[in-house]
Amino acid sequence: MEALVCKKLGDPTALKSSISEADNDNPIILHKTHPIPQLKSPTSVRVRVKATSLNYANYLQILGKYQEKHPLPFIPGSDYSGIVDTVGPGVSLFKVGDRVCSFAAIGSFAGFIVVDQAELFKVPDGCELVDAGALPVAFGTSHVALVHRAQLTSGQVLLVLGAAGGVGLSAVQIGKVCGAVVIAVARGDEKVQFLKSLGVDHIVDSSKESVIASVKDFLKARKLKGVDVLYDPVGGKLTKESMKLLNWGAHILVIGFASGEVPVIPANIALVKNWTVHGLYWGSYKIHRPLVLKDSIQELLSWVEKGLITIHISHVYSLPEASLAFAAIKDRKVIGKVMIAIDDQRSGKSKL
Repeated sequence: MEALVCKKLGDPTALKSSISEADNDNPIILHKTHPIPQLKSPTSVRVRVKATSLNYANYLQILGKYQEKHPLPFIPGSDYSGIVDTVGPGVSLFKVGDRVCSFAAIGSFAGFIVVDQAELFKVPDGCELVDAGALPVAFGTSHVALVHRAQLTSGQVLLVLGAAGGVGLSAVQIGKVCGAVVIAVARGDEKVQFLKSLGVDHIVDSSKESVIASVKDFLKARKLKGVDVLYDPVGGKLTKESMKLLNWGAHILVIGFASGEVPVIPANIALVKNWTVHGLYWGSYKIHRPLVLKDSIQELLSWVEKGLITIHISHVYSLPEASLAFAAIKDRKVIGKVMIAIDDQRSGKSKL
């Protein structure tokens, strides 16, 4: 099978062309004859991967800057979708040919992946596999953060930073499903126009205007006191500014640090204003609260089926084009999700 293998740590965006097995300088190489994984237990399922998602965490893994370190060499990749290829004798939930999606710590940037049946989810009719492969990590992160941790309710004010990225767009949509007043912060006209199409209540273009002034004006016009939930995958200066907008008793959701700067949240102010600060490392729920993850993804898939949420795919690449895919994320050229399609003619193009 084809597989993208990380043989050393480094920047996968350095190569600006297709990846091959002869790329000695690139941290990731394409193995065209990588061994197909075999079933590990009676309840194992082998999935032929059709689409797999690129997340910022995957980029950090290859750089060696992610919180979890994997021994080299390894196949990167987390959430994916595909077709059941082979099942073990103890498998009762799936059959060959079923359309499924799931997530893993590593391993989805390949033609096949083997998992236990308990970790798989059936893709609902009418949902494209490429969309299903984009759902678990981005939408799962936002769903656990907003619904399970912050317990966002109708009428509350949600402020989403980095709102045009994969997790940002998912947070915006989940906020609307919950009935919240959604304020989105993004950079650039294209991203702002796209967020408007989602029915966001207020959008701030941080490349042109002050986040604080714009949000305060909106809150005043709507006779709202402040922000109840801050969803922050960005960090840095933007986090510090946004804290000036928070209500008494607000929830701060620490999702990530795309800015490269870890913000300081003053404990004395959190005490006085009764803030709750939630650190959310979504992947660790698989170890500590697996049922929360399972219920979350099942609800998200039901929302897709009902048309309550839509997965927005920005670009689709092939495995040999992975360096270009990572560059799109690094350079913030993405609105929504970047995907790798396997055994698919679509590649290297925007879907917007």
